[in-house]
Amino acid sequence: MQFATRLDNVETSAIRELFKLLGKPGIISFAGGFPDSAMFDVEGLREASQKALAEEPGGALQYGATEGYEPLRAQLAAFERSKGVADMEPNQLIVTTGSQQALDLIGKTMISPGDKVIVEGPTFLATIQCFRLYGADIQSAPIDAQGVQVDRLEQLIVEHRPKFVYLIPTFGNPSGALLSLERRRRILELAVKYQVLVVEDDPYGDLYFGEAPPPSLLALASEVPGSREWIAHCGSMSKVLSPGLRVGWLVAQPELLAKATMCKQFSDAHTSTFAQATAAQYLKSGRMPATLRNVRQKYAERSHGMAEALKRELGEAIEFTEPKGGLFFWARLSGRGGKPTHAGEFARRAIEQGVAFVPGAPFFAKDPDLATLRLSFATADVDKIREGVGRLGRAL
Repeated sequence: MQFATRLDNVETSAIRELFKLLGKPGIISFAGGFPDSAMFDVEGLREASQKALAEEPGGALQYGATEGYEPLRAQLAAFERSKGVADMEPNQLIVTTGSQQALDLIGKTMISPGDKVIVEGPTFLATIQCFRLYGADIQSAPIDAQGVQVDRLEQLIVEHRPKFVYLIPTFGNPSGALLSLERRRRILELAVKYQVLVVEDDPYGDLYFGEAPPPSLLALASEVPGSREWIAHCGSMSKVLSPGLRVGWLVAQPELLAKATMCKQFSDAHTSTFAQATAAQYLKSGRMPATLRNVRQKYAERSHGMAEALKRELGEAIEFTEPKGGLFFWARLSGRGGKPTHAGEFARRAIEQGVAFVPGAPFFAKDPDLATLRLSFATADVDKIREGVGRLGRAL
């Protein structure tokens, strides 16, 4: 068969390929980016689905508008307003089949072959694959514990004049980095100065430990004149409620939303109306704040447990900054004391010891750091985390 040439630019996800190695009995996995299914509010979702069928069965089971189920759009607009997004109205967003579809729609509507796109280095692997599928020439802006380095980002914008900049400002995947308030304001100023679209991916912003993070770029846009029209914001229910619902949303200026809606018509017509009606009823029920308090507490305990275990079991062989939220540790092998410096080789040794993680190289669009790795604490309790990190120590 002769396949489309666009497929020449992408490969199967390294993470998905790694899952094929995880069938070994008793293995402890820090590899996935999944939320813990034990934390799903099953009773709340059951009640929400039953109400959706009882109160508006036609709306829940029939074809629906591509833009989204109107009661859910209203609930999502209110959800964004509760997080500081001024004047947020339902017609300023569309519902997508997870935030992954929102990113795909941005790729479809914005990228022509050869267009420059700037992402963080490292960034979400699926986004690199998605943008490359549409022919993007991806440039990488370095990050540190405070997120993307804005001075370097500005240099890249000036040099490449990108179609857009893609960022995960709050507890990024894989980095766990939290973009500082000062840098957020500077990025909005850059968007206005260079008239460049900034795509904000925010699936983890509600998963903070302790103090809340700075407002999203979308929320801060009201403080930087002219910046709102240069922000596209992707949200998701997957990490805080249930990935199985496949409910995400895209907030953007009207022209971009119209193009994205048209492209969505071609792919799936609309996100599942039953899932949307269930999500709308759940948000209406008022259970979300308690759900968020629960997952924040549990993930905070696991994050702290992993930090302590890494320090105890791996010591100077590994460097990391403990995250303030999200699902991930981003770490780097130091090589001190003759210990490993290649995360891919370390991963193979770790599998032999019964523990898995994801090497960091695939998360870089350019110039991968082979010493880096991502560890997820989401799906293992503290005791399992301690045991798994102990196995990592034995794999050194």
